[in-house]
Amino acid sequence: MTTRRNTLLTAASLAAAGFAAGPARAQSFPDRPVRLVVGYPPGGNVDFTARLLQPAMSQALGQQVMVDNRAGAGGIVGTDLVAKARPDGYTMLLTGTAPVSIFPVAMAHLPYDPLRDFAPIGMAYRVPIVMMVAKDITTRTLQEFVARAKATPGGMSAGTAGIGSGAHLAIELFNAGTGAGLVHVPYRGTGPALNDLIAGNIPVVFDQLSSALPLHADGRARIIGIASASRSPLLPDVQTLREAGLVQAELSTTLGYLAPAGTPAPVVQKLAAALAAALADPTVRERLTSLGATIPPASDITPAYYDRVIRDELDIYREAVRLGNVKLE
Repeated sequence: MTTRRNTLLTAASLAAAGFAAGPARAQSFPDRPVRLVVGYPPGGNVDFTARLLQPAMSQALGQQVMVDNRAGAGGIVGTDLVAKARPDGYTMLLTGTAPVSIFPVAMAHLPYDPLRDFAPIGMAYRVPIVMMVAKDITTRTLQEFVARAKATPGGMSAGTAGIGSGAHLAIELFNAGTGAGLVHVPYRGTGPALNDLIAGNIPVVFDQLSSALPLHADGRARIIGIASASRSPLLPDVQTLREAGLVQAELSTTLGYLAPAGTPAPVVQKLAAALAAALADPTVRERLTSLGATIPPASDITPAYYDRVIRDELDIYREAVRLGNVKLE
């Protein structure tokens, strides 16, 4: 009886010590470099963002943030690595929309669950999806374009970077909201789609604003619609799809930071504060906004806000996947 009592007391003492040590560890966090996993190769949009924010986040944390590119399967390899990492704050993920908001609703088997396996840190920014037309398309407004497309059902093609991309799902929602009947033409990446648009081989391309801006600026193509909540300051004369009454959802490439589920809340808050500090840096803000990014206000750079964004996107893209019967392997 005495031995059992002593064992229970020892276990209780250890548990209490562990509970007390948790806040202490969070208070001293970080005391060594933090690894930031990017599920894509160097040079892409997500990698660019990671390295742009890296110096300011390192300064805010007082420790080096080390970018670790773990490319594979469209971001799944790196995302899964973080899902299974130790939840101590020393491993986090910078991700785009697909791994956490599209693949979970378009793929039958995924090695992680975006809501169960991660602790959101904060959203960095959105880059809205835009609708571009070839320069020989004479329609000037979204309403005129829809009327033209509906006059020739199935006669208007729209290119994207590929099946299951955010742009592809935007087409499915656009068709559902307008009855335009655009025929999706998937390319192997943004470059080939835009090249065909410039050459006049395809009349429409849906893509993210950052890729489309240079073509719009020099007249090689024209942006006639943007899937953002409000008009872009870079394109004040371009209607939003919501404003035109065509698609209510905000459709974008959304970049955000995640930690493994179970990471202590005080640690997550420290990481969120470092992200907010980095996004407040004037040089960072100018660079991102010049590319068409919409940075949330500081009050929305929080775990709770990014959690809502992910949940909303899952609902939006689940419906788009259903409409287009999209299945990814």
